[in-house]
Amino acid sequence: MRKLSKYALLGVFFAMTTLAFGQDAEKKKKKSEKEPPHKGSIYLSPVPVIGANPAFGFIYGVGGSASWFMGEPQTTKISNALLGVAFTTKKQTIVTLKSTVYGEDNDFILLGDLRFLNSSQPTWGLGTGPQSAKLASNDFGFDDGTLTGNSEADMMEFTFFRFYETYLKKINDNGVYVGLGLHLDMFRNINDQLLRLDSVPPVITPYYAYNATYGFDQEKSTLMGISLNGVLDTRDNVNNPYVGRYAMASFKINPSFIGSDQTSTQLWLEYRDYFNFTEDHNNILAIWSYANLTVSGNLPYMNLPAIGWDQYSKSGEPYSQGRFRGQNLMFAGVEFRKHLFATKNNPKFFGAIVYANATTASGKDNGINLFEYVEPGYGAGVRININQKARTNVGIDYGWGNYGTSGLFLRLNENF
Repeated sequence: MRKLSKYALLGVFFAMTTLAFGQDAEKKKKKSEKEPPHKGSIYLSPVPVIGANPAFGFIYGVGGSASWFMGEPQTTKISNALLGVAFTTKKQTIVTLKSTVYGEDNDFILLGDLRFLNSSQPTWGLGTGPQSAKLASNDFGFDDGTLTGNSEADMMEFTFFRFYETYLKKINDNGVYVGLGLHLDMFRNINDQLLRLDSVPPVITPYYAYNATYGFDQEKSTLMGISLNGVLDTRDNVNNPYVGRYAMASFKINPSFIGSDQTSTQLWLEYRDYFNFTEDHNNILAIWSYANLTVSGNLPYMNLPAIGWDQYSKSGEPYSQGRFRGQNLMFAGVEFRKHLFATKNNPKFFGAIVYANATTASGKDNGINLFEYVEPGYGAGVRININQKARTNVGIDYGWGNYGTSGLFLRLNENF
């Protein structure tokens, strides 16, 4: 495993910065609590990061949510940025910065996704269904083969850098936006640990077989693209919506002449909605669905549509990131959110959720089509409101799925 000393120093720097913001926020807390939200209001919520899931093991670090108004709250939605710096018992480093920024009077939206990972993930088979639980085969190809290895092993190490930024301009007062995005994904130093080409018979991983078939490098990949985007956004709050809906269509072009390993195109379709059963927003049914489709060409293996690789990495609970992957993937989830307890100073202090979702992915090389296999997930969690003006919640979820999957997830803000 690579030494993480320099990344640990980076993590300490971010932690100290985040804690400093938190201390400054605490000094101003009493004053800000008495002030109504206004242009320039900032709400900071630093929290420790503690959690566990099959891909990362035990996770520890620091995180923070910053919410602010770039215009008057009567005409401008609250913006939000989430920073996380985490380490894991499987010797991984994870640094993320995710943001949704609304300009004054909601004139524009900026969607940001910045990540650095010194990480590892199992190389699961493509598509959903029983064959996706097989980590390696004794045959070169994409058939079921013979299971080799441990389903909890970290088979593939890598470093990863992502820079996504999308600018959307408002074109009417009904919440419709159009715009462009720039997207860069770089995987480097990929070490496919389960691969054994010199054994008899050789042990072939799905990652190796895919790259050999489609002509990709086994140790690195680059995907760089430009997207054309349309968005409908009528949500009242990005952190914790009570009303409204969100829809997005994004067509991404990844030409080789600007840096992609191979030319390809992708389509992202997404929809979210929120239904209230009471006027006080204490009982909400929320739905979320998206389709991530490969329209033309071939994507690097790690850039194939996969669960948990959305902007905020919140799809697919209880499965670990990348557990289901394929040329095309669709996800749908429903969540019931209920307020339970209030305090004297916070009427939304404590709540709970139950959720269910389903994922399907295709693998054309092993003959798996969309909807041929659907993988369920379900679970429950609690919500603790740590900033009522920003509607910032800390969420703790536990879930179960197929193949003996279960996991604990710690969240800032709602899952969607």
